[in-house]
Amino acid sequence: MPPEAPEFSRPLALGRVGPEGRAETLEAGPAERAALARRFGIPGIDSLRVRFDLQPEADGAIRATGELEAEVVQECVVSLEPVPQRVAERFVLRLLPAGREPGDGPEDLDEIETEHDVADLGEVAAEQLALALDPYPRAPDAVLPAEAGSAEGAFAALAALRRRPAP
Repeated sequence: MPPEAPEFSRPLALGRVGPEGRAETLEAGPAERAALARRFGIPGIDSLRVRFDLQPEADGAIRATGELEAEVVQECVVSLEPVPQRVAERFVLRLLPAGREPGDGPEDLDEIETEHDVADLGEVAAEQLALALDPYPRAPDAVLPAEAGSAEGAFAALAALRRRPAP
């Protein structure tokens, strides 16, 4: 069985990035956004737009500088209410020619391997969105039970222990 295609696929052959570079703007359609929301386990993605500036490098890789903008809905970690959020993220990575192994140094840019010198910019965008999502979305009025009993919250109990005289 062939591998499943990504929900938001925009393949680009690296050879189509000429010596002057290339700009690409991607926008996910409603079905793609719904499929990505299911993949990420969130209630919804209302918009997803990514701009790429692609520049060739001397070693055959392509440097991709991107700007991601999205409107998403996540569940509050306290109340499970929907929390609309705006995501705006910039990123820089390298698209590697087929057969090139990514570097693993701490100072290296993230590197994406390609098959047959074709990069899927849609999948790159989806991965960047996944990384940019708030891991603990919280509604503005959501209060944890420990916070509800005291204005000082959980730290009030610790402060009281600190003030107690030693036996």
